[in-house]
Amino acid sequence: MNINYIYNMKSFEKTESSNISDNFAYSMTMFFRFIADTFFAQRYGHRAVVLETVAGVPGMVAGMWMHFKSLRSMKTGYGSHIREMLAEAENERMHLMFFIEIAKPNIFERALVMFAQMIFGAFYFFMYVFFTKTAHRMIGFFEDEAVKSYSDYLTLIEEGKIENVKAPRIAIEYYNLPDDARLVDLVKCVKADEEHHSEINHKYADEEIG
Repeated sequence: MNINYIYNMKSFEKTESSNISDNFAYSMTMFFRFIADTFFAQRYGHRAVVLETVAGVPGMVAGMWMHFKSLRSMKTGYGSHIREMLAEAENERMHLMFFIEIAKPNIFERALVMFAQMIFGAFYFFMYVFFTKTAHRMIGFFEDEAVKSYSDYLTLIEEGKIENVKAPRIAIEYYNLPDDARLVDLVKCVKADEEHHSEINHKYADEEIG
């Protein structure tokens, strides 16, 4: 039986479907999650550094492609979608900046970041050009997994298993947090961002925007 897991943001439930495109998107999500789990397990700060580097790619690819499509078709209707995707890319880039301050990645992790970005960038560009709906669905699923990861991260901080360090100054300024904001406050903000990205990408997949 062909199974597709459609994410429900409020209940974290997944429902059965027979959509091949969504099945592929979900299977790729599980593949990338397996890699992340294998390399980083519960080292959430280091995990975030690598994953946020990859997460910064899709919005830029999508925004660029929509921009070129708007130029070719000479239609203005793509404007709000272009801005949304570019804002997503910038937001994910800022997430990376936050967690670099938290995790202090070593040379190996920095090399992994560069490798992951090149490989995933080429893969996602191909996906977006030829299978736009699947690409948006896949990122929707990626963001669903990010929400879960940050929820787990938050739980460990609140239980005292991860030190609730002071939030980096760059994050305090970005989110307009109090000067005494801690890691727990930062993770809550990042999690909310990922929930928004999930909603937008699933919506774009449903409406076949791209």
